Amino acid sequence: MSRAPERSTHRTAGPGGPATLAPQESSHRGLALAAVLTAEAMNLLDATIVQVAGPVIHTDLGGAQAAIPWFSAAYTLAFALGLLTCARLGDLVGRRRVFRAGVVAFAVTSLACALAPGAATLIALRAVQGAAAAAIIPQTFGLIRALYEGDELTRALGMIGPVMGLSAVLGPVLGGVLTHADLFGSSWRAVFLVNLPLAAAVLAASPYLTEDRAPIRPRLDPVGTVLAMLGTALVVCPSASGSPGAGQWAVAAVGAVLLGLSVVHQRRAGRRGRAPLVEPALLRGRAFPAALATSTLFFAVMNGVMITVVLHLELGLHDGPLTAGLTLLPWSAGLAIGSWAAGTRPVTRYGTRVMHTGVAVLAVGLAAAVLAYRGADPGGYPAVLPAALAVAGLGTGLFTPPFFGTALRGVGPQETGSAAGPLNAVQQLGGTLGVAAIGGVYLGTAGDARTAAEHALGATAVVLAATAVAATVMTAHPSDRARPDHAR
Repeated sequence: MSRAPERSTHRTAGPGGPATLAPQESSHRGLALAAVLTAEAMNLLDATIVQVAGPVIHTDLGGAQAAIPWFSAAYTLAFALGLLTCARLGDLVGRRRVFRAGVVAFAVTSLACALAPGAATLIALRAVQGAAAAAIIPQTFGLIRALYEGDELTRALGMIGPVMGLSAVLGPVLGGVLTHADLFGSSWRAVFLVNLPLAAAVLAASPYLTEDRAPIRPRLDPVGTVLAMLGTALVVCPSASGSPGAGQWAVAAVGAVLLGLSVVHQRRAGRRGRAPLVEPALLRGRAFPAALATSTLFFAVMNGVMITVVLHLELGLHDGPLTAGLTLLPWSAGLAIGSWAAGTRPVTRYGTRVMHTGVAVLAVGLAAAVLAYRGADPGGYPAVLPAALAVAGLGTGLFTPPFFGTALRGVGPQETGSAAGPLNAVQQLGGTLGVAAIGGVYLGTAGDARTAAEHALGATAVVLAATAVAATVMTAHPSDRARPDHAR
């Protein structure tokens, strides 16, 4: 998935030279770039690979079925909550230092996840693993920028998209293959063990990274951080139930109040000359808040579709993780093709219309998926589903490149870093909501598996409709009509 850039920084001393020099040997810079790209891929793989293995994990570890979505959601929620603070830590103490510490923590928690004795322990470890990923990902853009300049920088940054697209394609399939293969009796534990050689390779090449930090050292905002993190967690966690009760709605309401207090705190901190988590100027107009809402809703749709397919095939039809992974392959392939196609001429020529086209194509694919379920026997495999998912994936890919260009168009250079953090955070938050809420709808639906899948996809369609409304508000802002937007 695409990510927005962060704010401008300067380079400091690296392992092989004075403060203003990048590593001279192209092979060393290549190794450093490979380390950053591998870390990016490792994060996305871990976010998707576990979704396919989730039902098998539940069968082995036991516990309530409601825990299945949280094997993935605990990771993405902690990731989302930690992004803003960890980006500041990179500015403060150095991106390479935070990056390497995050990779070490990610490897250790991956091993701990593979050895987890119970579901509750695994969910807690997944949250710690997500926090480790939050330390890694915000540093990558600055680390690449510290290695390259000019056209070389453009080419290096251009490699992020294909790497992430390949990871999106491989994640569900790799999860199914590893779990099905049961190598040395490892079963689902292999989906965590695969991180160990990747992390080792990243750490081996990390000495070639050039240290990078902000020219003006920012201050952390502990009050704003606690309010935002606690409020978000209280809003998201009750959504895991398909039919929240009065107590759960009350918890969500408390979370909403805390988020409101967080916004008040951010504005007050800005007026007093302090460094808020989010630049208050970004929230004064309609475009950027609408972009945040669009991103949250859109990535909820993406992950909602994936968790529905996995739960239906593995829990409802007992087809196993390999079937689920292969069924999702057309979705991932369509996403990669759509992203590549949108990132070339169409976005330059047609601007935000490509983004709206992506939403429309995704809606067609989602409708086709519902029809595929309705046309199948209650206990049979929906044969048309892979084709419907290919269409939905194509729409997803068409949406992503123009979205980030549009979201950042009206943001000033001094606000880019502040804008990038929330955009990355709500992307993960949306994924968490999709897995927890849509997965909760599936698990909370009475009746056969086909009915549960139809209800879950129906809930996803409602979220997609809200996405279309938010995207319309986002692109209707006067500053968005000035010129076509460009892919990042």
